[in-house]
Amino acid sequence: MEVSITARPDAVAALDRLHGTLSEIGERVIACSGGIDSLVLATVAHLAEPTATTVAHTVTPAVPSDGTERVVEYAEREGWDLSIVRSTEFDDEAYLVNPVDRCYHCKLNLYDAVGELVRRSESTGSVILSGANLDDLGEYRPGLAAAAEREVRHPYVEAKITKAEIRAIARHLDLVDADLPASPCLASRLYTGTRVTPSRLRAIEAGERLVRERTGLDVVRCRVRNSSVLVEVDNSARALITDDLLAELSLAMTTIESSIDRVELDDLEYSPGRAFVRDPEHAAT
Repeated sequence: MEVSITARPDAVAALDRLHGTLSEIGERVIACSGGIDSLVLATVAHLAEPTATTVAHTVTPAVPSDGTERVVEYAEREGWDLSIVRSTEFDDEAYLVNPVDRCYHCKLNLYDAVGELVRRSESTGSVILSGANLDDLGEYRPGLAAAAEREVRHPYVEAKITKAEIRAIARHLDLVDADLPASPCLASRLYTGTRVTPSRLRAIEAGERLVRERTGLDVVRCRVRNSSVLVEVDNSARALITDDLLAELSLAMTTIESSIDRVELDDLEYSPGRAFVRDPEHAAT
């Protein structure tokens, strides 16, 4: 099949549109998770107007530690004005029960924490920015409702920039993480209705790290439904998940989370968002 090079994302054009949007915003605080979307947004905003840009990163049990490490590394290398905030979703029962709209409660707590940072600063007119992009509008994203309630702006959406264009911008800027795999919060590994607890999230993070170290895979998910762990990988990588590895994984995860009683390879290959169950009648209990 013939592929036209005109179909490739135009990084320069997308970057121009992003600059145009940012130039209209003024002082801003960027909620940076450590994923490629928010890293690129923070990088571009800082390069354009460093004195008008603050980067905020939240640290909770749901945030992968490598995401935090990545944000700190960027901040040190690029000279960002970085603030570490602690959101309070783990004090919020509406979040902990892991409902269908868990992300709404998570983001509401996040933006409240970032908003408090703004209120304590001298620049009370700062706008909170997120890394949501145009592709996100086609998915069920309850976190966007929380953003709307807290008047958070989405520069990528306003500039009509897609995920592919964000990665193209990252390559144009020579960012080493341009092809960084998506790594949503650790709570996304819990099937809807499975309660969010710090120990479950620590077990998930340790389990996924172990599998990556043993196999060299970039993408693996340890999904938890009640007391069971289902390991998701691409079909091409299934042979790497041996019985010995599953036994080692079980020991590592149960040492952290004693409620786990089964660890097995999922019958289905990796699929983003599988733990999200839209129909509450089929959610975990």
